Amino acid sequence: MTDAEKPGAQASGRFEALALPHLDAAYNLARWLSGSASDADDIVQEAYLRALRFFDGFRGENARAWLLAIVRNTWLTEWRRRSDAADGTPFDETTHGLHGDASLPGWDDTSPGDPEMLAVRRDECALVRDALATLPVVFREVLVLREMEDLSYREIETIVGVPAGTVMSRLARGRQMLAAAVRAAQDAAHTNTTATSAAPSAQITRLTRLPLDGTTRGGRDE
Repeated sequence: MTDAEKPGAQASGRFEALALPHLDAAYNLARWLSGSASDADDIVQEAYLRALRFFDGFRGENARAWLLAIVRNTWLTEWRRRSDAADGTPFDETTHGLHGDASLPGWDDTSPGDPEMLAVRRDECALVRDALATLPVVFREVLVLREMEDLSYREIETIVGVPAGTVMSRLARGRQMLAAAVRAAQDAAHTNTTATSAAPSAQITRLTRLPLDGTTRGGRDE
């Protein structure tokens, strides 16, 4: 029997074929959860080692959701360890609600090819990314999974471990909080600017997908 024919080698090969296509998504989630590129590298490495260790328990369900759930759990274990080493104060999401309607400002697809409008969008993408990083993690993680990774509610339910209704509630609140944070940043930038003229502002529209890369896109609703 050659090395390639050994059961361990075959399992490792199957794991690589299944897991490696989702490496970017795993790193993206770890980066947004941890807020650190170096921590994200460590989290993904540990998560993939865990996934390989427990690969025998994988029964062919959604591989992407399965892996991202392990990434999240790996980060959560580390976060709890560091919290216990610090003050041990847990995050209380009930104190971070936001009421009223809010939509992400600065997005209108009526003239997507307008260079001036594209420049405005690039600036606002940076505002959105910065604002997203400030959100409490329970809202940040569902926004990243839904808006950036384009996962369904059911997939997010599997990863986060809460009912789909809670996922949708957190998404709604997270979008409101994100919109408020972006508006505050825009107001601050407007107040501090000394320019005599400003680029035209795009019409405020309802948020459908976070324009983190300067584009909008659709997604699944199940």
